[in-house]
Amino acid sequence: MKSDVEDLMPRLLPIECGETSSVLNLDGPPRNPQEYLRQVQLEAALCPEVVVAKIDPKKLKKQQTVNISVAECHAAPAGFSPSLDWQQRQVSSFSDVRQSITKNRQHWSSHSLDDNVVMPKQADEEGWKQFCLGERVSQGTLSSHADANAEAGLDYSKVGFPPFLSIVSRFSQATVLTVLDILISWFEERDFVPQLGRWLYALLACLEKPLLPEAHSSIRQLARRCAQLRSNLASQDDDNLPALNLLICLVARYFEQNDLADQPE
Repeated sequence: MKSDVEDLMPRLLPIECGETSSVLNLDGPPRNPQEYLRQVQLEAALCPEVVVAKIDPKKLKKQQTVNISVAECHAAPAGFSPSLDWQQRQVSSFSDVRQSITKNRQHWSSHSLDDNVVMPKQADEEGWKQFCLGERVSQGTLSSHADANAEAGLDYSKVGFPPFLSIVSRFSQATVLTVLDILISWFEERDFVPQLGRWLYALLACLEKPLLPEAHSSIRQLARRCAQLRSNLASQDDDNLPALNLLICLVARYFEQNDLADQPE
C-alpha cells in the first residue's frame, strides 16, 4: 500500500514514470530530471511514517540540564535609594553626555595622545585593568582614597588613566563591550573605588543601543553588584552611595532594565 506521501508526490511533482522501482537504482546518480524526481518519490515512500529515537538513559544522567538561579537585585535600605525626580534628572544628564560624545567623537579622536598612553590589545584583560585602574588598585592593594590622591598625576601608567574623551572616543564598540565586561568582572570581587566609577560611567556613555545580549547581561550584573554593596553600607553619608545609586539608575532607567530600578519610597 502506498503511503500518503507517495499518493501526494505525483500531484506535487508531475512526472512520467517510465521506469519501475525495480529498474531504478537509488544508489546511482540520476540520468535526467525525471529520474531524479522519481528517486526522491521512492526514497520518501521508503521512509517509515513514525520514527522512534533510541535513547540511552545512562547518557542522559551524565548530561543533565543545569538550573542556574539568577540573583535578585538587593533592595535599598530605607533612606538609601534616590527619589524618582533625582533618577529622572540623572537620566536626562546622561542622555546629553551620550549625544555630545556621538556628535564630537571625530573631533576628540583626532586629538593626539601623549606618548605614555599605550592602550592594551583588546583581549589583554590584565592590561586593561592596569590601564584603567592602575597597578595597585587593579591588584587590590590600594584601599585608601588618600593614597590614590597622593599618587594621582605622577604616573598614569602606575595609577591608571582617567577615561579622557580623547581615549574612549577611539574605542570601537567591541572594545567598549570588552573593557566594560573586564571591569565589571573585576568589580564582582572588589570594593568600589572612584576610578572604577568614572570608567564605568564613560563606558556606559559609549555603549550603543539597542544592546547586544552580552551587554544586557553585563550591565545587569553591574547593577546587582552595586545594589549588593549599597545594602551593606553603614551610613547614608557614605561617599560611595551617590555613585552606586547613579550606576543602578542608569542601568535600570536609561537602558530599560526596569525590574532593577529603585522605586520611590
